[in-house]
Amino acid sequence: MKEIKSASLMTAIKTPFNDKGDIDFNIYDQLVAEQIKAGVDGIVVGGTTGEGHLLTWEEHLILIAHSVHKHGNDLLIIGNTGSNNTREAIKATQYGFAAGMDATLQINPYYGRSSFAGVTEHFHKVLDIGPGIIYNVPGRTGQDLTPELIEPLSKHKNFIGVKECNGNERIAYYEERGIACWSGNDDESAAGRHQHGSHGVISVTSNIAPSLMRQLMDAPNDSLQQRILPLMNWLFCEPNPIAINTALMMTGAVAPNFRMPYKALTLAQRKQGLELLAGLSLDERVGKALNLMVDEDFKYCY
Repeated sequence: MKEIKSASLMTAIKTPFNDKGDIDFNIYDQLVAEQIKAGVDGIVVGGTTGEGHLLTWEEHLILIAHSVHKHGNDLLIIGNTGSNNTREAIKATQYGFAAGMDATLQINPYYGRSSFAGVTEHFHKVLDIGPGIIYNVPGRTGQDLTPELIEPLSKHKNFIGVKECNGNERIAYYEERGIACWSGNDDESAAGRHQHGSHGVISVTSNIAPSLMRQLMDAPNDSLQQRILPLMNWLFCEPNPIAINTALMMTGAVAPNFRMPYKALTLAQRKQGLELLAGLSLDERVGKALNLMVDEDFKYCY
């Protein structure tokens, strides 16, 4: 847990697919290698960006085990084994730790939401299994995990901290009370780190520009922040992970294969992104190509 708390940059790693819609493990390993080269501390496997919600549990757990086996000596492996079903979350978390993951990322039950009492008990059940980071993303779950819930939960022996998407004021509040926080908002993460005391960021942008995110976490750099901010904003022009998928396809880092219901950004959106990606040097971006692509280039699988 001490090593995880020292990690300032973790990437919510993308899961690439082949033309049959299956996980492409060779390309996945290439993406992870780029993270290692850039000095990223860890990866979150099968999170929202990694489309864990579109994977079967078998695929999900195989990907966690593969990540541990291939990359566990070089990176912290955080497995997203959360669910809105407590039984599923427990089972997946048990399997994830059996496969060797370092920690779990756990979300509060979404859609079929519960009371704070129910959510608290849900988190206790999964934290009893091993070290965990709680993920607060009200925009996806419809429920904000406020300090009323988090502060008592932080006393659990396996509680590591929070991936917080509700802004730097909330992050500062927690950090002042000794509760570790990682920003879930790339555009706020530099200020979160250097002005509000966050432990770092769990990043989407680091999929495409890991070395730049490494620099942002290591030291205050206003000029770099202003330079990369338009790219960060573009990466969230549609619900994540649509734009990061499209970006990695435009740079040739992954094949242009989507799992539905995701579809590529529109031509107009890609034109905007092409200009932003062109502002990164070859050493700064993942993928050596740079193509606008046409709509027919993208394949949709299910």
